[in-house]
Amino acid sequence: MNPVEAAEVNLDFDRARRIGFGEAVLSDAKSLEQLVDVLGRVDAADRSILLTRLSASRFSALPERFQCRMDYDSVSRTAFFGSAADIAGDPEIAVVSGGTSDVSVAREAVRTLTFHGRPVTEVYDVGVAGLWRLQERLPDISRHRIVIAVAGMEAALPTVLAGLIPSLVVAVPTSVGYGVSGGGETALRSVLASCVPGVVVVNIDNGYGAACAAMRALS
Repeated sequence: MNPVEAAEVNLDFDRARRIGFGEAVLSDAKSLEQLVDVLGRVDAADRSILLTRLSASRFSALPERFQCRMDYDSVSRTAFFGSAADIAGDPEIAVVSGGTSDVSVAREAVRTLTFHGRPVTEVYDVGVAGLWRLQERLPDISRHRIVIAVAGMEAALPTVLAGLIPSLVVAVPTSVGYGVSGGGETALRSVLASCVPGVVVVNIDNGYGAACAAMRALS
């Protein structure tokens, strides 16, 4: 394995002090050599870090000395290197998905919150195709200050939720869907055009960004 040039890696260990949560590593855009260098620097500094978009094959290719110290979740493709923050208090954030196909993105949000010590309530497969499922869970969902709503297709779930509950709704359009769904473009445009005021929208499949928005709102 070739050494990585020092200029390729410049970690932001001061970020948590500035904004309330630390840097994360977007893994799928980095070479294996770069990931090894990042983990080596985090280890040398005696820190912990969250890795996102880390495929199972890329995780398996990492040196054993790093693998054995990582909490890896293949559904969300996330990993905790080192210790996550302790979970404290009652959940103020709920993560709600429209369909089972949206769970990987929803789990990215959940894992991001968990890494930073934020308790979270998970509610899956309550999309508008079977509205009774959402209605059954509304009393539980509405008690949270922030609801991250993850949905593909036409992404109606965030708009429906925002019209029924007082919580801040963070919409995460996903790339799930056929044909004109366009890899999430239709879902993104749908939530951006929502007629319910105050819906926050993040990029397609960006569960990590939604979790960060929720943490900023709580701070």
